[in-house]
Amino acid sequence: MTSRQIKIDSAECGDFNGYLALPPAGHGPAILLIQEIFGVNDHIRAVADQYALDGFVVLAPDVFWRAEAGLNLGYDEAGFKKGLGLMQGMDFNQTVKDLVTAAGVLKALPEVKGKVASLGYCMGGFLSYLVAAQGAVDAAVCYYGGGIHGALDQAAKIDQPILMHFAEKDGYIPAVAVESVRQAFKGRSNASIHTYPEVDHGFNCWARAMYNQKASALAHGRTLQFLSEQIA
Repeated sequence: MTSRQIKIDSAECGDFNGYLALPPAGHGPAILLIQEIFGVNDHIRAVADQYALDGFVVLAPDVFWRAEAGLNLGYDEAGFKKGLGLMQGMDFNQTVKDLVTAAGVLKALPEVKGKVASLGYCMGGFLSYLVAAQGAVDAAVCYYGGGIHGALDQAAKIDQPILMHFAEKDGYIPAVAVESVRQAFKGRSNASIHTYPEVDHGFNCWARAMYNQKASALAHGRTLQFLSEQIA
């Protein structure tokens, strides 16, 4: 496995960075990996490497580049406060445009053999959902996507396969919100929604106190099966 930083031309006001991880074979289907509020930090780069070792070409673009490029925040109080402030000040429409641009760059890479999926965590889970609604990817995965329940008007635009993971004890996404997402996709064969019992928001991140190995492994396995079926 190899990795490097690449430049993504915004076509508006300069370029921004993306962390590119290549699988040992050097080529494969692709994942647009979308960060949490903590930037393309050590954890997100490790996740990119993890999926690259699973055989995918992975690109993690810097979502916050317009405000502050190159963030590598920790999961302490200071990191949470800064990341939350950046998210609250972010123009989501512009960010989705940047991600659509990044998806196009990813698709054009010679190492990409197959289709492209978006995959995001928390804020990134919501953005993965919005990128799918733009038709920019062939499939989407959303881990505890805060905000999805407030943008269900976009659900009808998503006709590609989508997989969503939610935490039963999520302090940010209540059960009623998850149920509203289920209802919006009810009867839709393209959507799979899983809820993980007795775990909190962020259960996939081994750098956070709410990390849960069992739920993380189960969700990762389901994600790999989904991706192997939909984009490989």
